[in-house]
Amino acid sequence: MATIKFYLQSKKNPAGIYVRIREKEKVDAKSKTKFVINPNDWSQIKQQTKNTNDEAFKKLNSDLSDFKNKLLTHYNNCIQNTKIDSNWLKQFINPTEELEGIPTKLVDYFDYYASVRKHSVSESTHSKIFTNKKFIESFQKHKKTEFYIKDFNENFVAEFQLFSIQKGISQNTFARKIRTIKTVCYHARKNGIETHYHLDSIIAKNEKIDVIYLEKTEYDKISNTNFEHNYLNNTRDWLIVCTETAQRVSDFMYFTKNNIRYDGEDKFIEFTQKKTKKEMSIYVTPKLSVLLDKNEGNFPNKISSQNFNIYLKEICKLSGLTQPCKGALKNKETKLYEKGIYPKYQLISSKIGRKTFATYYFGKLPNELIMAQTGHTTESSFLLYVGKPKISMAKQLATAIKQLNKGIDGTI
Repeated sequence: MATIKFYLQSKKNPAGIYVRIREKEKVDAKSKTKFVINPNDWSQIKQQTKNTNDEAFKKLNSDLSDFKNKLLTHYNNCIQNTKIDSNWLKQFINPTEELEGIPTKLVDYFDYYASVRKHSVSESTHSKIFTNKKFIESFQKHKKTEFYIKDFNENFVAEFQLFSIQKGISQNTFARKIRTIKTVCYHARKNGIETHYHLDSIIAKNEKIDVIYLEKTEYDKISNTNFEHNYLNNTRDWLIVCTETAQRVSDFMYFTKNNIRYDGEDKFIEFTQKKTKKEMSIYVTPKLSVLLDKNEGNFPNKISSQNFNIYLKEICKLSGLTQPCKGALKNKETKLYEKGIYPKYQLISSKIGRKTFATYYFGKLPNELIMAQTGHTTESSFLLYVGKPKISMAKQLATAIKQLNKGIDGTI
């Protein structure tokens, strides 16, 4: 009769749980299962967790017992007409069959996900799906294995992070990739594909980075400067549009006077965000209104996003934004971002408007009102665009509280 045992091969946390099935001299197969555990929580003698009272450990022990029973049943059904070896065992753990034509392999599901989401996401988001797919393919090649949807667990994340570090991927880029994989796995689960019980608890945190934004004096100086060339003045005007609307270049560069709605003395720009498909109605600030009035209601002459980024750096350099700042720039040869100290103008891109708007009004207006202009749907993502240090935030809170209490007791 066959015997089945579980064991660990690593002392690192998390460690994969391996299974070995033997029957005298004719069968000896072993493979890594989908289960992982902290070695400190594992009892090799009992072949289960040391703690049997914790709910998570109870579930793991139950899953291992269920796995063992299914494996033994499958073994008894196959022993007469199938070669029982490690490949057979791996096939049992990671079956290649698909559910009603829906792929169960992680890379294949990216293609499926891209096809069904093609008309509901932006072109850039659609393109990023394939970028992430290619990176996972290189990870599979490195690990010499194919991953299934159900293989996405804490062990996968730990090994994926080591691989990302070797490839020079930043923590924030790695975190975005993990969130993308998690989204794809959630989609698969809704389609009935088995996912790992770790899925809901997997978290990839962003690394706090310095937010580059324009100080009010810098913004005012650029806004009021007449540059020598028309293309630079046109870029300056687009910077005003960019900052006052707090939108992405993929949106504000396509604004026309037809997007403007009048409501009494107020004007609003109505459009649908290209990236999120969110319908927006944003306020035309007094500064933007002056610019539009100067152009008879028209926006500046349209330029490509690539040229906007190039010219933006040029006008910022001409405006004296050469002070050293912490940041990251993409290496043209390696295509990877490298942290360092760079002149401020080199770190400025089309996102500067959203970051400047968010930072300037943070603490002066409720976050939900600022987010109504920027289009952020979560406060956590919005706060990534705020460049004020904690001491500045605390100071603004103190000022706001004093203002609220002003005159109430006659002491302020």
